[in-house]
Amino acid sequence: MPLYECVLIARNDITQQQVDAIADQITATLAEGEGTVRKREYWGLRGLAYRVKKNRKAHYMLLGIEAPPATVQEMERQLGLNEDVLRHLTLRVETIDEAPSAILAKRGDDRERDRGFRGPRPSGRFGSGRRERGDDREEFRARPREELEPAGGEE
Repeated sequence: MPLYECVLIARNDITQQQVDAIADQITATLAEGEGTVRKREYWGLRGLAYRVKKNRKAHYMLLGIEAPPATVQEMERQLGLNEDVLRHLTLRVETIDEAPSAILAKRGDDRERDRGFRGPRPSGRFGSGRRERGDDREEFRARPREELEPAGGEE
């Protein structure tokens, strides 16, 4: 049977349990058509690149599916009818990778990294902006009075 990956984006005002219910509904639809869900990942509430149906954030879910094409077509039809699903994309793949996806792997890397250290301070003109306000250009530098007045005795 062919393998597919389906990513669905659900509205941000529903809960994670409701997103799981949508995934359960897809699983039931696939089971009726002799298909199975081999991988299921919830990516969390993430920001969208642009507003979709007045939403700035959405719940993301990845499903790895093994099913005949007619069953996948029915699954996509039901996703299109569901008002809570903003977008969905189903692609045919050669294999379903059992390892965590790049999104979940990146999230794990972020948590492992120490957020207190942000690297060395930049040098040069990118300083903190807290240096002295004195201007070191020549025309603003204070000069002795002798330099300003003509040399003694010239009248």
